[in-house]
Amino acid sequence: MKLPFKRRLIQLASALLYNAHLKGFTEGQIYQGNLKGLCVPGLNCYSCPGAVASCPLGSLQNALSGVTYRMPYYIFGILLLFGLLLGRIICGFLCPFGLIQELLHKIPVPKLKKNRITRVLSCGKYVILVIFVIYIPLFYAFRDGYPLPGFCKYICPAGTLEGGLPLLIADPSLRSLAGFLFSWKVALMLIILVSAMFIYRSFCRFICPLGAIYALFSKIAVFGIQVDESKCTHCNQCIHHCMMDIKKVGDRECIQCGSCREVCHFDAISWKKIK
Repeated sequence: MKLPFKRRLIQLASALLYNAHLKGFTEGQIYQGNLKGLCVPGLNCYSCPGAVASCPLGSLQNALSGVTYRMPYYIFGILLLFGLLLGRIICGFLCPFGLIQELLHKIPVPKLKKNRITRVLSCGKYVILVIFVIYIPLFYAFRDGYPLPGFCKYICPAGTLEGGLPLLIADPSLRSLAGFLFSWKVALMLIILVSAMFIYRSFCRFICPLGAIYALFSKIAVFGIQVDESKCTHCNQCIHHCMMDIKKVGDRECIQCGSCREVCHFDAISWKKIK
């Protein structure tokens, strides 16, 4: 079984495990069981009717909103654990919204190849991490004492697609509560999803702050891709083949999908092994 097929199976299995509360989609009810106190590794909205656990990004924002009362050791610890163990393997294998974008990219429309502009835009997710995930929750926590998860409230397309829309469909009584902000998020979601048809994983590359967090662990994560410099000829076939904005295999923009191994004729790229 080749890696691309294996990876797709893992992506599908992850999406199903994250959203195992399938009856929530028909009942329009959010799962509130004990598992909701735990975080899954990838981006998956807490408010999704099928979600059986929490999104680490949403948990981080809520924790920062309450930092005036107590330190959010749990979410810091779980992000540190996910980052140190897996890094951006989570983006490549364990994120349902990443899977959605990849499937959309298969639609036969003209594709925008990576270039200098996309490499610059890839810095956007770090800006969004600082402003919407860290600054806004902390600002409102210290000023007003109430939570405001900036990214979830104003941007997150996964929350709109997986949470907001299914709830409105399943429970028509909620539609009267949807105002301008929800319309804004639907419009933004549509722009992001349409862009994914033309630009490979556009949200992951330019916007996703969770990917920005895991990117910080790229060099030190236990699992992932590595390059044997003694075998590498620096032909750059791996870089040209990769659809992400990498400068070298395994850097912060690498989602550790392993597709570069298929084009390396010198067997210089391999998975890290635990020594």
